[in-house]
Amino acid sequence: MIWKSLGMTDLSSAAQTIQQGYTFKTPSVQLGVLVENGTPLPSVPINLSLSMFNRHGLVAGATGTGKTRTLQLMAEQLSRAGVAVFAADIKGDLSGIALPGTPSEKLMARVQAMGQNWQPAGCPTEFYTLGGQGTGVPIRATVTSFGPILLSKVLGLNDVQESSLGLVFHYADTKQLDLIDLADLKSVMMYLTSDEGKVELKEIGGLSSATVGVILRELVTLEAQGAESFFGEPEFQTSDLLRTVGDQGVISLLELPNLQDRPQIFSTFLMWLLADLFHDLPEVGDIDKPKLVFFFDEAHLLFNGASKAFLDSIAQTVRLIRSKGVGVFFVTQVPSDVPDNVLAQLGSRVQHQLRAHTPNDAKALKQAVNTYPTSQYDLVHVLQNLGIGEAIVTVLNPNGAPTPVAWTRMLAPQALMAPMDPQMMQGGVAQSTMMGKYGTAINRDSAAEQLQRVEAENQQVAAQEAQEAAAQKEAAHPRSGGATTAAAVGVGGIIAGALSNSVVRSMMRTAGNEIVRSIFGTARRR
Repeated sequence: MIWKSLGMTDLSSAAQTIQQGYTFKTPSVQLGVLVENGTPLPSVPINLSLSMFNRHGLVAGATGTGKTRTLQLMAEQLSRAGVAVFAADIKGDLSGIALPGTPSEKLMARVQAMGQNWQPAGCPTEFYTLGGQGTGVPIRATVTSFGPILLSKVLGLNDVQESSLGLVFHYADTKQLDLIDLADLKSVMMYLTSDEGKVELKEIGGLSSATVGVILRELVTLEAQGAESFFGEPEFQTSDLLRTVGDQGVISLLELPNLQDRPQIFSTFLMWLLADLFHDLPEVGDIDKPKLVFFFDEAHLLFNGASKAFLDSIAQTVRLIRSKGVGVFFVTQVPSDVPDNVLAQLGSRVQHQLRAHTPNDAKALKQAVNTYPTSQYDLVHVLQNLGIGEAIVTVLNPNGAPTPVAWTRMLAPQALMAPMDPQMMQGGVAQSTMMGKYGTAINRDSAAEQLQRVEAENQQVAAQEAQEAAAQKEAAHPRSGGATTAAAVGVGGIIAGALSNSVVRSMMRTAGNEIVRSIFGTARRR
């Protein structure tokens, strides 16, 4: 078909319906243009209202079909609209978003066909890494704030083991023992399975030595994977993800080197960031544009092997964080990677090409088709024949109703679609104000040192009382029941025995305020 002009009257009835469905009065970002009979129609832009970004979304498609560039496009558009963005840079090729793009003959032909006014432009970008492993500002979390549910996911614990770990955290919270790093957690667990510590948990069930042994072995494995550097201080304040520079939102990119070696660590750390945002941000209800949009790349890593409790917590967080002004977009290969109770909450769908080379692929394709509203397309056929950078799109309009399904050619990002030069990145990170805030690790007193000090104090008290008992025995001659033994002092545990010491009581009172845990068991001292 040859299009004589871009006027409304030259459009097919289907194209007119789609044009009307994506024309909004509210501020929006443009995702692309409609494709009809293989031809892009610049007069039919496919838009997404800024007010609907906090209704969440899904970007899916097979490898090499354009998911990463769609993520980059959406991040750029949001940043220029003044919305902060967080994304995990799985493959290391998003770093160029900070630099203007480079025109090429192929690129210019594509944007001209779409009627896109392409101008090279970068976005304000901050680079982060987990615990300093890679190039970027280190993000750290304390074990206390990470919480037992997320840590159980990382360790691959079963329900019984997760419950036992939760008991350890409960004890540390009530005794105000600071779990800063993994050494602190191990110290508390070893204490609670000692002869003195068993008394502390007797009334609420106690801990099995076998279960603790399993958890300790998993912690050693986790340390061997380099996770020790992830836990510590200064702890990252997730409010720093909400920054703007002038009228542009800051794009925060988290580098994830060696993802294949530690997928559970990385995916669960991303969930900690989201859970912490949920914990800290105030309710804002429906707003004109979100405060932050959070892109969860390689989303299947988050859900693989997760317990029902963990999956339920994800679904609840996604459902409730909308009212905090945060949008969440999951990026993965097929929609079935995302559990149904989460998928049902994703208002926007951008589905790139799917392949059906195997029976499982064919099943995933059919499931993907079933997630779309009724349309004029044979989606089973279309989804297998989309070009690179094309997608089947449906979003929510400003009234919350789904838009018509649209075969879309996505706009080209205006920033560099290639990794930034490593030396340039290192120089930028070194000058970042965030590096000054988080760059240097802090090692302060925490549970391990607190328990050691209390044990030393208690041993001193026990030795003194044993000497007094021996002196009394010698003075009064043998008398049954006249001595206070070291074992008697141990009743109630080392900490209970030491609470009579005013110094220790003061230390316990000032160790921190009450800990309030959120949906995922994450927390900070308040």
